[in-house]
Amino acid sequence: MELLHLFFPDSCLICGTHLMESEQIVCLSCSFQLPFTEYTDFPDNPFEKKFRGRIPIEAATALLFFRKKGNTQMLIHKLKYHGHQEIGTFFGNLLGKIILNSDRFQNLDAIVMVPLHPEKMKKRGYNQLTYFANQLAHELQIPVWDDVLIKTYQTESQTRKNKLSRFDKLNEKFQGIHLEKIKGKHILLIDDVLTTGATLESCAHELLKAPLVKISLATMAVPDY
Repeated sequence: MELLHLFFPDSCLICGTHLMESEQIVCLSCSFQLPFTEYTDFPDNPFEKKFRGRIPIEAATALLFFRKKGNTQMLIHKLKYHGHQEIGTFFGNLLGKIILNSDRFQNLDAIVMVPLHPEKMKKRGYNQLTYFANQLAHELQIPVWDDVLIKTYQTESQTRKNKLSRFDKLNEKFQGIHLEKIKGKHILLIDDVLTTGATLESCAHELLKAPLVKISLATMAVPDY
């Protein structure tokens, strides 16, 4: 394995330099430049304020700031459109450890990810949130429940939208199923990028139909307000 790494080294997905054995996905230099939000231990942060008066949430956080032509945008684009699902694992590992050390995300019972419409799932072949969710679940020692929320409406093509609004999924419709499973549970609802909040709001409204359910939110990235 070491010999294989020597002749076929992995490259940093940001700058393209060869990775050392101790580095994963991005090199140490690029890791230090990632724009972490530090929202996890910040009550009433801009993410949470965005949902004030819209849906009741326990807490909300995002791992990184999404900036035009920035490193976060580059990584998420590679994750969503070029099959680099290892980026989801990388993000899940980072955010999972941060949440685990926070006093604000207590007693989480399960992770629910924003689902893809079956047609988009078939076309893309994967949900960009799956590896992110699974790694978060591993770090937090809770399950991923992918059988309580489905997408029932397919949005228009994103190709003609600008690079940030491509992540903004307006007018989507979701349906909660098997909601008895989440009765009285504290759910961590996750998505890739927060923009208007319409997607998370729509999903949360469905989950909140279950009695006594509590919702917290987490995304890979959020705009730098």
